[in-house]
Amino acid sequence: MHASPPSIASLAGQRVALWGWGREGRAAYAALRDARESGMGDGESGERFPARLTVFCTAAEAEEVRALADDALVVETEASAERLSAFDVVVKSPGISPYRPEAVAAASQGTRFIGGTALWFAQHPEARTICVTGTKGKSTTSALLAHILRAAGHRTALAGNIGQPLLELLDGEAAFWVIELSSYQTRDVATSGVRPDVAVVTNVFPEHLDWHGSEARYVADKLALLTEAHPRVAVLNADDATLSALALPDSDVRWFGRADGWHLRGDALWRGDEAVLDTSELPVPGRHNRGNLCAVLAAVEALGLDTQALARHALTFRPLPHRLQSLGTREGITYVNDSISTTPHASLAALELFAGRRVAILVGGHDRGLDWQPFADAVAARPPVAIVTMGQNGPRIHALLGGMAGRAGFALGEAAELGDAVAQAKTRLGGEGVVLLSPGAPSFGMYRDYVERGRHFAVLAGFDPEAIAAIPGIGIF
Repeated sequence: MHASPPSIASLAGQRVALWGWGREGRAAYAALRDARESGMGDGESGERFPARLTVFCTAAEAEEVRALADDALVVETEASAERLSAFDVVVKSPGISPYRPEAVAAASQGTRFIGGTALWFAQHPEARTICVTGTKGKSTTSALLAHILRAAGHRTALAGNIGQPLLELLDGEAAFWVIELSSYQTRDVATSGVRPDVAVVTNVFPEHLDWHGSEARYVADKLALLTEAHPRVAVLNADDATLSALALPDSDVRWFGRADGWHLRGDALWRGDEAVLDTSELPVPGRHNRGNLCAVLAAVEALGLDTQALARHALTFRPLPHRLQSLGTREGITYVNDSISTTPHASLAALELFAGRRVAILVGGHDRGLDWQPFADAVAARPPVAIVTMGQNGPRIHALLGGMAGRAGFALGEAAELGDAVAQAKTRLGGEGVVLLSPGAPSFGMYRDYVERGRHFAVLAGFDPEAIAAIPGIGIF
Protein backbone atom coordinates (compact mmCIF):
# COMPACT_ATOMS: atom_id res chain seq x y z
CA MET A 1 0.00 0.00 0.00
CA HIS A 2 1.21 3.49 -0.85
CA ALA A 3 0.93 6.47 1.44
CA SER A 4 -1.58 9.14 0.48
CA PRO A 5 -0.86 10.81 -2.91
CA PRO A 6 2.03 13.27 -2.56
CA SER A 7 0.39 16.48 -3.77
CA ILE A 8 2.36 19.69 -3.43
CA ALA A 9 -0.13 20.99 -0.88
CA SER A 10 0.40 17.86 1.24
CA LEU A 11 4.05 18.86 1.74
CA ALA A 12 3.05 21.90 3.78
CA GLY A 13 4.05 21.56 7.41
CA GLN A 14 6.58 18.83 6.62
CA ARG A 15 10.36 18.90 6.58
CA VAL A 16 11.16 18.85 2.86
CA ALA A 17 14.46 18.66 0.97
CA LEU A 18 15.44 18.52 -2.69
CA TRP A 19 18.10 16.05 -3.83
CA GLY A 20 19.63 16.94 -7.19
CA TRP A 21 19.86 20.19 -9.14
CA GLY A 22 19.52 19.15 -12.75
CA ARG A 23 16.57 20.30 -14.80
CA GLU A 24 14.18 18.10 -12.81
CA GLY A 25 15.53 19.45 -9.52
CA ARG A 26 15.18 23.04 -10.68
CA ALA A 27 11.61 22.37 -11.81
CA ALA A 28 10.77 20.93 -8.39
CA TYR A 29 12.32 23.95 -6.68
CA ALA A 30 10.24 26.33 -8.80
CA ALA A 31 7.03 24.43 -8.00
CA LEU A 32 7.74 24.44 -4.25
CA ARG A 33 8.81 28.09 -4.32
CA ASP A 34 5.58 29.09 -6.04
CA ALA A 35 3.54 27.10 -3.53
CA ARG A 36 5.37 28.75 -0.64
CA GLU A 37 4.97 32.25 -2.04
CA SER A 38 1.28 31.71 -2.72
CA GLY A 39 0.76 30.73 0.90
CA MET A 40 -0.54 27.30 -0.11
CA GLY A 41 -1.53 25.08 2.78
CA ASP A 42 -3.00 21.61 2.99
CA GLY A 43 -6.55 22.94 3.18
CA GLU A 44 -7.31 21.29 6.52
CA SER A 45 -4.80 22.13 9.22
CA GLY A 46 -3.75 25.44 7.65
CA GLU A 47 -0.07 24.46 7.83
CA ARG A 48 2.27 26.38 5.56
CA PHE A 49 5.51 25.62 3.80
CA PRO A 50 8.60 26.09 5.94
CA ALA A 51 10.56 29.27 5.49
CA ARG A 52 13.65 27.33 4.43
CA LEU A 53 14.26 24.53 1.94
CA THR A 54 17.39 22.35 1.91
CA VAL A 55 18.96 21.40 -1.44
CA PHE A 56 21.44 18.53 -1.64
CA CYS A 57 23.63 18.90 -4.74
CA THR A 58 27.20 18.75 -6.01
CA ALA A 59 29.76 21.43 -5.21
CA ALA A 60 29.55 22.77 -8.77
CA GLU A 61 25.76 22.93 -8.60
CA ALA A 62 25.93 24.63 -5.21
CA GLU A 63 27.39 27.73 -6.83
CA GLU A 64 24.43 27.90 -9.20
CA VAL A 65 21.97 27.52 -6.33
CA ARG A 66 23.65 30.25 -4.29
CA ALA A 67 23.57 32.55 -7.32
CA LEU A 68 19.77 32.55 -7.07
CA ALA A 69 20.12 34.63 -3.91
CA ASP A 70 17.06 32.94 -2.42
CA ASP A 71 17.35 33.29 1.35
CA ALA A 72 14.98 30.36 1.78
CA LEU A 73 17.48 27.92 0.27
CA VAL A 74 20.00 26.01 2.37
CA VAL A 75 22.67 24.28 0.27
CA GLU A 76 24.42 21.07 1.35
CA THR A 77 26.85 19.05 -0.74
CA GLU A 78 26.82 15.78 1.20
CA ALA A 79 23.57 13.80 1.19
CA SER A 80 24.46 11.39 3.98
CA ALA A 81 21.99 8.94 5.49
CA GLU A 82 22.00 10.99 8.68
CA ARG A 83 21.15 14.23 6.89
CA LEU A 84 18.54 12.67 4.60
CA SER A 85 16.78 11.04 7.54
CA ALA A 86 16.30 14.47 9.12
CA PHE A 87 13.52 15.14 6.56
CA ASP A 88 9.99 13.84 6.23
CA VAL A 89 10.05 14.04 2.43
CA VAL A 90 12.92 14.23 -0.04
CA VAL A 91 12.00 15.20 -3.61
CA LYS A 92 14.77 13.55 -5.60
CA SER A 93 15.85 13.88 -9.21
CA PRO A 94 15.28 10.79 -11.41
CA GLY A 95 18.99 10.07 -11.90
CA ILE A 96 19.48 9.49 -8.16
CA SER A 97 18.80 5.87 -7.32
CA PRO A 98 16.61 5.11 -4.30
CA TYR A 99 18.72 1.98 -3.86
CA ARG A 100 21.81 3.93 -2.82
CA PRO A 101 22.82 2.93 0.72
CA GLU A 102 22.21 6.39 2.15
CA ALA A 103 18.71 6.50 0.63
CA VAL A 104 17.85 3.01 1.88
CA ALA A 105 19.07 3.91 5.36
CA ALA A 106 17.06 7.14 5.44
CA ALA A 107 13.96 5.39 4.15
CA SER A 108 14.24 2.87 6.97
CA GLN A 109 14.08 5.83 9.37
CA GLY A 110 10.84 7.06 7.81
CA THR A 111 12.02 9.49 5.13
CA ARG A 112 9.80 9.35 2.07
CA PHE A 113 11.47 9.71 -1.34
CA ILE A 114 9.33 10.95 -4.22
CA GLY A 115 9.93 12.40 -7.67
CA GLY A 116 8.54 15.29 -9.63
CA THR A 117 6.50 12.91 -11.78
CA ALA A 118 4.54 11.76 -8.71
CA LEU A 119 3.93 15.37 -7.66
CA TRP A 120 2.61 16.27 -11.11
CA PHE A 121 0.27 13.29 -11.31
CA ALA A 122 -1.13 14.01 -7.85
CA GLN A 123 -1.86 17.58 -9.00
CA HIS A 124 -3.60 16.36 -12.19
CA PRO A 125 -5.78 13.38 -11.27
CA GLU A 126 -8.25 14.09 -14.09
CA ALA A 127 -5.71 14.62 -16.90
CA ARG A 128 -5.94 12.25 -19.86
CA THR A 129 -2.49 10.71 -19.73
CA ILE A 130 -0.73 8.36 -22.12
CA CYS A 131 2.46 7.11 -20.47
CA VAL A 132 5.14 5.61 -22.70
CA THR A 133 8.10 3.54 -21.56
CA GLY A 134 10.33 0.75 -22.84
CA THR A 135 14.02 0.00 -22.95
CA LYS A 136 14.21 1.38 -26.47
CA GLY A 137 11.87 3.33 -28.71
CA LYS A 138 10.05 5.30 -26.04
CA SER A 139 11.14 8.76 -27.23
CA THR A 140 10.24 8.21 -30.87
CA THR A 141 6.98 6.53 -29.85
CA SER A 142 6.07 9.43 -27.55
CA ALA A 143 6.90 12.11 -30.11
CA LEU A 144 5.11 10.30 -32.93
CA LEU A 145 2.05 9.81 -30.73
CA ALA A 146 1.92 13.52 -29.88
CA HIS A 147 2.38 14.36 -33.58
CA ILE A 148 -0.62 12.26 -34.61
CA LEU A 149 -2.85 13.56 -31.81
CA ARG A 150 -2.04 17.12 -32.84
CA ALA A 151 -2.73 16.26 -36.46
CA ALA A 152 -6.18 15.16 -35.28
CA GLY A 153 -6.74 18.65 -33.88
CA HIS A 154 -6.15 17.95 -30.18
CA ARG A 155 -4.10 20.23 -27.94
CA THR A 156 -1.42 17.84 -26.73
CA ALA A 157 1.44 17.95 -24.24
CA LEU A 158 4.69 16.09 -24.88
CA ALA A 159 6.83 15.99 -21.75
CA GLY A 160 8.72 13.86 -19.26
CA ASN A 161 11.97 12.04 -19.89
CA ILE A 162 12.00 13.23 -23.50
CA GLY A 163 13.32 16.63 -22.43
CA GLN A 164 10.83 18.71 -20.42
CA PRO A 165 10.01 17.87 -16.81
CA LEU A 166 6.31 17.64 -16.07
CA LEU A 167 6.66 20.13 -13.22
CA GLU A 168 7.66 22.80 -15.73
CA LEU A 169 4.14 22.44 -17.12
CA LEU A 170 2.37 22.36 -13.77
CA ASP A 171 -0.21 24.96 -14.81
CA GLY A 172 -0.51 23.81 -18.43
CA GLU A 173 -3.75 22.63 -20.01
CA ALA A 174 -4.03 19.99 -22.71
CA ALA A 175 -6.60 17.54 -24.05
CA PHE A 176 -3.99 14.77 -23.92
CA TRP A 177 -0.72 14.40 -22.02
CA VAL A 178 1.87 12.19 -23.72
CA ILE A 179 4.46 11.42 -21.06
CA GLU A 180 7.70 9.59 -21.71
CA LEU A 181 8.97 7.76 -18.63
CA SER A 182 12.36 6.24 -17.97
CA SER A 183 12.74 3.27 -15.64
CA TYR A 184 13.76 5.87 -13.03
CA GLN A 185 10.27 7.41 -13.17
CA THR A 186 7.77 4.59 -13.70
CA ARG A 187 7.26 3.90 -10.00
CA ASP A 188 6.48 7.58 -9.50
CA VAL A 189 3.23 7.09 -11.40
CA ALA A 190 2.22 4.28 -9.07
CA THR A 191 3.27 6.34 -6.06
CA SER A 192 0.95 9.15 -7.15
CA GLY A 193 -2.11 6.96 -6.78
CA VAL A 194 -3.42 8.15 -10.17
CA ARG A 195 -4.20 5.62 -12.91
CA PRO A 196 -2.96 6.55 -16.40
CA ASP A 197 -5.56 6.36 -19.15
CA VAL A 198 -3.14 4.45 -21.37
CA ALA A 199 0.29 2.94 -20.74
CA VAL A 200 2.46 1.93 -23.71
CA VAL A 201 5.46 -0.37 -23.27
CA THR A 202 7.60 -0.94 -26.36
CA ASN A 203 9.97 -3.64 -25.05
CA VAL A 204 11.95 -4.73 -22.00
CA PHE A 205 15.56 -5.89 -21.88
CA PRO A 206 18.45 -5.16 -19.48
CA GLU A 207 19.66 -1.59 -19.03
CA HIS A 208 20.56 0.85 -16.24
CA LEU A 209 21.76 -1.97 -14.02
CA ASP A 210 24.00 0.43 -12.08
CA TRP A 211 20.93 2.45 -11.00
CA HIS A 212 18.60 -0.48 -10.32
CA GLY A 213 21.20 -2.84 -8.90
CA SER A 214 20.10 -5.95 -10.82
CA GLU A 215 18.31 -7.03 -13.97
CA ALA A 216 15.34 -8.34 -11.95
CA ARG A 217 14.92 -5.01 -10.18
CA TYR A 218 15.21 -3.10 -13.46
CA VAL A 219 12.41 -5.18 -14.97
CA ALA A 220 10.25 -4.81 -11.85
CA ASP A 221 10.77 -1.05 -11.74
CA LYS A 222 10.08 -0.65 -15.47
CA LEU A 223 6.93 -2.76 -15.29
CA ALA A 224 5.63 -0.94 -12.21
CA LEU A 225 3.85 1.33 -14.70
CA LEU A 226 1.70 -1.71 -15.51
CA THR A 227 1.69 -3.84 -12.38
CA GLU A 228 1.36 -1.09 -9.76
CA ALA A 229 -0.08 1.96 -11.56
CA HIS A 230 -2.87 -0.18 -13.09
CA PRO A 231 -3.49 1.80 -16.30
CA ARG A 232 -7.00 1.62 -17.71
CA VAL A 233 -5.54 0.40 -21.02
CA ALA A 234 -2.15 -1.28 -21.46
CA VAL A 235 -0.68 -1.25 -24.99
CA LEU A 236 1.98 -3.94 -25.20
CA ASN A 237 4.39 -5.47 -27.71
CA ALA A 238 3.30 -9.01 -28.51
CA ASP A 239 6.83 -9.86 -29.69
CA ASP A 240 8.39 -9.17 -26.28
CA ALA A 241 8.64 -12.30 -24.13
CA THR A 242 8.61 -10.41 -20.83
CA LEU A 243 5.50 -8.44 -21.75
CA SER A 244 3.73 -11.47 -23.23
CA ALA A 245 4.06 -13.29 -19.91
CA LEU A 246 2.31 -10.58 -17.89
CA ALA A 247 -1.12 -10.94 -16.31
CA LEU A 248 -2.80 -7.55 -15.87
CA PRO A 249 -6.33 -8.17 -14.54
CA ASP A 250 -6.91 -4.48 -13.78
CA SER A 251 -6.16 -3.27 -17.32
CA ASP A 252 -7.65 -3.67 -20.77
CA VAL A 253 -4.66 -5.10 -22.67
CA ARG A 254 -4.22 -4.17 -26.34
CA TRP A 255 -1.43 -5.94 -28.25
CA PHE A 256 0.52 -4.58 -31.19
CA GLY A 257 2.69 -6.73 -33.42
CA ARG A 258 -0.05 -9.39 -33.50
CA ALA A 259 -2.17 -10.41 -36.49
CA ASP A 260 -5.46 -9.33 -34.89
CA GLY A 261 -4.17 -5.82 -34.14
CA TRP A 262 -1.73 -3.30 -35.60
CA HIS A 263 1.15 -5.19 -37.20
CA LEU A 264 3.55 -5.24 -40.14
CA ARG A 265 3.72 -7.44 -43.20
CA GLY A 266 6.92 -6.43 -44.92
CA ASP A 267 6.70 -2.64 -45.24
CA ALA A 268 2.91 -2.68 -45.16
CA LEU A 269 1.04 -1.60 -42.02
CA TRP A 270 -2.06 -3.65 -41.26
CA ARG A 271 -4.92 -3.42 -38.79
CA GLY A 272 -6.11 -6.98 -38.48
CA ASP A 273 -6.94 -8.14 -42.00
CA GLU A 274 -6.96 -4.66 -43.53
CA ALA A 275 -3.94 -3.04 -45.16
CA VAL A 276 -3.70 0.60 -44.03
CA LEU A 277 -0.41 2.20 -45.07
CA ASP A 278 2.81 1.62 -46.99
CA THR A 279 5.50 2.51 -44.45
CA SER A 280 8.39 2.57 -46.91
CA GLU A 281 8.18 6.39 -46.91
CA LEU A 282 8.11 6.68 -43.12
CA PRO A 283 10.71 9.36 -42.24
CA VAL A 284 12.31 7.32 -39.44
CA PRO A 285 14.66 4.48 -40.39
CA GLY A 286 14.50 0.86 -39.36
CA ARG A 287 11.88 -1.82 -38.88
CA HIS A 288 11.86 -1.16 -35.15
CA ASN A 289 10.48 2.32 -35.85
CA ARG A 290 7.70 0.80 -37.93
CA GLY A 291 6.96 -1.28 -34.85
CA ASN A 292 6.84 1.93 -32.83
CA LEU A 293 4.18 3.20 -35.25
CA CYS A 294 2.12 0.09 -34.49
CA ALA A 295 2.36 0.95 -30.78
CA VAL A 296 1.32 4.55 -31.46
CA LEU A 297 -1.73 3.58 -33.48
CA ALA A 298 -2.82 1.02 -30.89
CA ALA A 299 -2.64 3.79 -28.26
CA VAL A 300 -4.58 6.25 -30.45
CA GLU A 301 -7.20 3.56 -31.03
CA ALA A 302 -7.46 3.02 -27.26
CA LEU A 303 -8.35 6.70 -26.93
CA GLY A 304 -11.34 6.17 -29.19
CA LEU A 305 -10.05 8.11 -32.22
CA ASP A 306 -10.33 7.24 -35.93
CA THR A 307 -6.94 5.61 -36.17
CA GLN A 308 -7.05 4.43 -39.76
CA ALA A 309 -7.74 7.96 -40.97
CA LEU A 310 -4.94 9.34 -38.80
CA ALA A 311 -2.24 6.78 -39.70
CA ARG A 312 -1.13 8.72 -42.79
CA HIS A 313 0.03 11.63 -40.60
CA ALA A 314 3.00 9.47 -39.57
CA LEU A 315 4.51 10.28 -42.96
CA THR A 316 4.93 13.96 -41.93
CA PHE A 317 6.68 13.20 -38.63
CA ARG A 318 10.04 14.88 -38.02
CA PRO A 319 12.60 12.34 -36.69
CA LEU A 320 14.28 12.99 -33.35
CA PRO A 321 18.02 13.82 -33.18
CA HIS A 322 20.69 11.36 -32.06
CA ARG A 323 18.57 8.36 -33.09
CA LEU A 324 20.03 6.80 -36.24
CA GLN A 325 20.33 10.35 -37.51
CA SER A 326 22.09 10.67 -40.86
CA LEU A 327 24.23 13.79 -40.63
CA GLY A 328 25.34 13.74 -44.29
CA THR A 329 28.25 12.64 -46.42
CA ARG A 330 31.79 13.96 -46.50
CA GLU A 331 34.39 12.66 -49.00
CA GLY A 332 32.47 9.45 -49.60
CA ILE A 333 31.84 8.73 -45.93
CA THR A 334 28.28 8.94 -44.50
CA TYR A 335 28.09 9.78 -40.80
CA VAL A 336 25.22 8.41 -38.71
CA ASN A 337 24.61 9.69 -35.19
CA ASP A 338 22.96 7.08 -32.96
CA SER A 339 24.31 8.50 -29.71
CA ILE A 340 21.06 7.60 -27.91
CA SER A 341 22.14 3.95 -28.19
CA THR A 342 22.95 2.81 -24.66
CA THR A 343 22.63 -0.99 -24.92
CA PRO A 344 24.35 -3.61 -27.10
CA HIS A 345 20.87 -4.53 -28.37
CA ALA A 346 20.47 -1.00 -29.76
CA SER A 347 23.86 -1.19 -31.47
CA LEU A 348 22.84 -4.43 -33.16
CA ALA A 349 19.58 -2.86 -34.35
CA ALA A 350 21.61 -0.01 -35.85
CA LEU A 351 23.93 -2.44 -37.66
CA GLU A 352 20.93 -4.31 -39.02
CA LEU A 353 19.66 -1.12 -40.63
CA PHE A 354 22.89 -0.83 -42.62
CA ALA A 355 23.20 -4.50 -43.56
CA GLY A 356 24.78 -4.78 -46.98
CA ARG A 357 26.75 -1.54 -46.66
CA ARG A 358 30.36 -0.99 -45.62
CA VAL A 359 30.09 0.06 -41.97
CA ALA A 360 32.57 0.99 -39.25
CA ILE A 361 30.76 1.10 -35.91
CA LEU A 362 31.98 2.95 -32.80
CA VAL A 363 31.01 1.23 -29.53
CA GLY A 364 31.68 1.71 -25.84
CA GLY A 365 31.18 4.23 -23.06
CA HIS A 366 30.15 4.07 -19.41
CA ASP A 367 30.26 0.48 -18.13
CA ARG A 368 26.93 -0.65 -16.70
CA GLY A 369 27.96 -4.27 -16.65
CA LEU A 370 25.75 -5.33 -19.57
CA ASP A 371 26.50 -8.55 -21.43
CA TRP A 372 28.13 -7.93 -24.83
CA GLN A 373 28.26 -11.62 -25.81
CA PRO A 374 25.09 -11.44 -27.96
CA PHE A 375 26.67 -8.52 -29.82
CA ALA A 376 29.85 -10.56 -30.34
CA ASP A 377 27.85 -13.54 -31.62
CA ALA A 378 25.91 -11.33 -34.05
CA VAL A 379 28.94 -9.57 -35.54
CA ALA A 380 30.70 -12.90 -35.90
CA ALA A 381 27.84 -14.05 -38.13
CA ARG A 382 27.40 -10.74 -40.02
CA PRO A 383 30.58 -8.70 -39.60
CA PRO A 384 30.88 -4.99 -40.35
CA VAL A 385 34.04 -3.68 -41.97
CA ALA A 386 35.37 -2.45 -38.63
CA ILE A 387 34.53 -2.06 -34.95
CA VAL A 388 36.29 0.58 -32.87
CA THR A 389 35.93 0.38 -29.09
CA MET A 390 36.22 3.33 -26.73
CA GLY A 391 35.22 4.53 -23.27
CA GLN A 392 35.23 2.86 -19.87
CA ASN A 393 33.98 -0.49 -21.10
CA GLY A 394 35.97 -0.27 -24.35
CA PRO A 395 38.76 -2.56 -23.11
CA ARG A 396 36.23 -5.20 -21.98
CA ILE A 397 34.45 -5.16 -25.34
CA HIS A 398 37.79 -5.18 -27.18
CA ALA A 399 38.96 -8.22 -25.21
CA LEU A 400 35.71 -10.05 -25.99
CA LEU A 401 36.00 -9.37 -29.72
CA GLY A 402 39.78 -9.71 -30.01
CA GLY A 403 39.90 -13.48 -30.36
CA MET A 404 37.30 -13.61 -33.12
CA ALA A 405 37.91 -10.49 -35.24
CA GLY A 406 40.35 -12.18 -37.61
CA ARG A 407 38.17 -15.27 -38.09
CA ALA A 408 35.01 -13.22 -38.57
CA GLY A 409 36.69 -10.87 -40.99
CA PHE A 410 36.34 -7.44 -39.40
CA ALA A 411 39.02 -4.99 -38.34
CA LEU A 412 39.14 -4.19 -34.64
CA GLY A 413 40.47 -0.91 -33.27
CA GLU A 414 40.77 0.60 -29.82
CA ALA A 415 40.51 4.35 -29.21
CA ALA A 416 41.17 6.54 -26.20
CA GLU A 417 38.42 8.99 -27.12
CA LEU A 418 35.78 9.75 -29.75
CA GLY A 419 38.01 11.81 -32.04
CA ASP A 420 40.49 8.96 -32.29
CA ALA A 421 37.65 6.48 -32.88
CA VAL A 422 36.24 8.53 -35.77
CA ALA A 423 39.70 8.86 -37.36
CA GLN A 424 40.30 5.11 -37.11
CA ALA A 425 36.87 4.34 -38.59
CA LYS A 426 37.49 6.61 -41.57
CA THR A 427 40.85 4.97 -42.22
CA ARG A 428 39.37 1.46 -42.06
CA LEU A 429 36.65 2.39 -44.56
CA GLY A 430 39.18 3.74 -47.06
CA GLY A 431 37.03 6.51 -48.49
CA GLU A 432 33.63 4.82 -48.85
CA GLY A 433 31.06 3.62 -46.34
CA VAL A 434 29.28 4.55 -43.11
CA VAL A 435 30.80 5.69 -39.84
CA LEU A 436 28.13 4.69 -37.33
CA LEU A 437 28.23 6.06 -33.79
CA SER A 438 26.04 3.57 -31.92
CA PRO A 439 27.91 3.14 -28.64
CA GLY A 440 25.64 0.65 -26.85
CA ALA A 441 26.60 2.41 -23.61
CA PRO A 442 25.88 5.69 -21.79
CA SER A 443 28.15 8.67 -22.17
CA PHE A 444 28.85 9.36 -18.48
CA GLY A 445 32.47 10.07 -17.64
CA MET A 446 33.35 11.37 -21.11
CA TYR A 447 30.29 13.55 -21.75
CA ARG A 448 27.46 15.07 -19.76
CA ASP A 449 24.88 13.08 -21.72
CA TYR A 450 24.18 11.44 -25.08
CA VAL A 451 23.27 14.83 -26.56
CA GLU A 452 26.72 16.26 -25.86
CA ARG A 453 28.30 13.10 -27.27
CA GLY A 454 26.20 13.33 -30.44
CA ARG A 455 27.01 17.00 -30.90
CA HIS A 456 30.75 16.29 -30.58
CA PHE A 457 30.43 13.52 -33.16
CA ALA A 458 28.79 16.01 -35.54
CA VAL A 459 31.67 18.44 -35.07
CA LEU A 460 34.24 15.69 -35.67
CA ALA A 461 32.40 14.72 -38.85
CA GLY A 462 32.37 18.32 -40.08
CA PHE A 463 28.71 19.21 -39.43
CA ASP A 464 27.03 22.01 -37.49
CA PRO A 465 25.91 20.62 -34.09
CA GLU A 466 23.23 23.29 -33.76
CA ALA A 467 21.54 22.11 -36.94
CA ILE A 468 21.07 18.55 -35.61
CA ALA A 469 20.10 19.15 -32.00
CA ALA A 470 16.48 20.29 -31.74
CA ILE A 471 13.82 17.86 -30.49
CA PRO A 472 10.57 18.79 -32.26
CA GLY A 473 7.24 18.81 -30.50
CA ILE A 474 8.17 19.19 -26.82
CA GLY A 475 5.71 21.23 -24.77
CA ILE A 476 2.00 21.95 -25.24
CA PHE A 477 0.37 22.89 -28.52
